[in-house]
Amino acid sequence: MNIALIGYGKMGKSIETIAIERGHHIVARVNSSTPIEKVDLAQADVAIEFSRPELALGHMRFCFDKKLPIVVGTTAWNSSETSILSEAKELDAALLYASNFSIGVNIFFALNKHLAELMQGHGAYHAELEEIHHLQKLDAPSGTAITLANGLMESNDDYVSWVHGENKSPHTTEGQLAVISHRKPDVPGTHIIRYVSDIDTLEISHEAHNRKGFALGAVIAAEWLHGKTGVYTMNDVLHFKK
Repeated sequence: MNIALIGYGKMGKSIETIAIERGHHIVARVNSSTPIEKVDLAQADVAIEFSRPELALGHMRFCFDKKLPIVVGTTAWNSSETSILSEAKELDAALLYASNFSIGVNIFFALNKHLAELMQGHGAYHAELEEIHHLQKLDAPSGTAITLANGLMESNDDYVSWVHGENKSPHTTEGQLAVISHRKPDVPGTHIIRYVSDIDTLEISHEAHNRKGFALGAVIAAEWLHGKTGVYTMNDVLHFKK
């Protein structure tokens, strides 16, 4: 399979390594010095996009126009999600997007929802979400943390909104979930969901050891998307219930 890399930072280079190991070819690279309009994508079977939030929508639209399937790992463009997904469907494009492509994280998403269901109605417990990332992480909270927060609220009616705090727990009122972000050197990513009562604490967590899991998941997603049209997420790739 021929892959175009849109974004060639640390994640792009990790994806390149994994893709080549799996027998694929990198036929185009888009970066800050070579914008997508100047790159020949004619030989690409699929694009994998890990760039910046302000560039992601333009990259998606460019690929839609070229009928090039695109896997998007950039986050923090959620405010435009409804419109861009509608465009993809109208154009019969191929789009697969996720806040996190790690197989382990996507299993963690499912565990989070199941635990949230079990904890509904147990008012003695108060939930909070904590995420830790490297200093270069542009968005806070992370896209993964937002997905976890939304998943918890979808599965537990005791929570209707989330409140963000940096380096400390924010003030919350009834029905609000605390989301705490930390930025530290050389941390690939850690996410923790905990339910705390006066008696005990229930906690589940996911800790990435390196970027390999994210890169591998993105390549697996690209392999799955190749030859398809439509809008998909990692739930489709992993055959999870939505």
